[in-house]
Amino acid sequence: MKRFWLEFVKGIITENPIFFVVLGLCPTLAVSTSMSNAIGMGIAATFVLVCSNVIIAMLRRMIPDKIRIPCFIVVIAAFVTIVEMVLKAYAPALDRSLGIYVPLIVVNCIILGRAEAFASKNPVLLSLADGLGMGLGFVLALLVIALFRETLGSGKLMGLSLSHQFEPAAIMVLAPGALLLMGLLLGGLRWIRSLRSS
Repeated sequence: MKRFWLEFVKGIITENPIFFVVLGLCPTLAVSTSMSNAIGMGIAATFVLVCSNVIIAMLRRMIPDKIRIPCFIVVIAAFVTIVEMVLKAYAPALDRSLGIYVPLIVVNCIILGRAEAFASKNPVLLSLADGLGMGLGFVLALLVIALFRETLGSGKLMGLSLSHQFEPAAIMVLAPGALLLMGLLLGGLRWIRSLRSS
């Protein structure tokens, strides 16, 4: 149980895929313009990550080494297809808002990286913990970034106006603002980590 907990926690804190491993920045920066997009993408990616980790861990001894990456992609693509169909059926506005980034979950380096680095080498329960932790870490990172971008860039939070006197900085919802914010967050977190280790 302790190992399960350690694998779960590392994805949230010490090996957060966005803030410490710095993977999956393309979808992160593209969809983090609003909290609702961040929640939708985070849940979709977490579902795919958890399910693909579990299936790959179950099949790890049956998948030949030479074709493991194509096999991983097929498993991941199956779960992405489920996510796409659910979004189209039950959340068409979110589906339109996320656009091409949902199908691109298939080649998201966080998901493929966890399949290769962890799920293909570990048992099902630990792979489940890894998927949950990394997924939750991804969701939390998306929410932090979206919180800053939506409030500073549009003066709203979850679509609700915060203040009529606030003049939003439109650059925050554009790519340069996203990159600037990421740089500040990554630098700040590394600075805090260095203070704690010294």
